Amino acid sequence: MTVTAIKNMSIEEKISTMELIWDDLCQQDKIESPSWHKDVLRARETRRETPMDWSEAKKQILSTWRQPHGNR
Repeated sequence: MTVTAIKNMSIEEKISTMELIWDDLCQQDKIESPSWHKDVLRARETRRETPMDWSEAKKQILSTWRQPHGNR
């Protein structure tokens, strides 16, 4: 299948194709994660912070949301 063929597919055809691929992958006995994946997980683990309480999280979300984001 080529990129052009994929671009010419309807949304429904693309979703159906993805579902077929996903179903096929789920049938595999063992899928190895790429080596870089472990590095990313380790980096995220080291960055993990202590959970903040809801009121602090809400303030942080609202302050981020209220900042200008260009065209929305």
